[in-house]
Amino acid sequence: MKIEEMSGLEILRAVTRGELPHPSICETVPMKILEVEKGSVRFRAEADGRHINPMGGVHGGFAATVLDSVTGCAVHTMLDPGASYGTVELNVRMLRPVPRQVELEAVGTVLSVEGGLMVSEGEIRDGMGRLLAHGTATCTFLEGK
Repeated sequence: MKIEEMSGLEILRAVTRGELPHPSICETVPMKILEVEKGSVRFRAEADGRHINPMGGVHGGFAATVLDSVTGCAVHTMLDPGASYGTVELNVRMLRPVPRQVELEAVGTVLSVEGGLMVSEGEIRDGMGRLLAHGTATCTFLEGK
């Protein structure tokens, strides 16, 4: 089956199974899709030495990128074949410092699909279940690709 004929859910499931490659952002910000269901995704992510700010901590852009990815991929699971979306707003709240070299779990969930807009939320937790960052995204359907 051609990718143009696949739904968003089918595409992300193919990525999870290794039939399609993870997007290249997953090399810059180490993350991997672990589970995909309609309206939700679960990722593993881990900050490393490439993500350090001038103070020696993990740059906030790491969490923002992971949250943008899980909220967007949750929305992606709702798309029909050939459909596309764009993020029009991303809100991120940093609650705790993101540790380096620690496996993190990130989850994205669709909250609403209505009137051409899709709203999703995401969270990043450490191995002890502590919430490190939370975000919401508003996405819109796009015409063409």
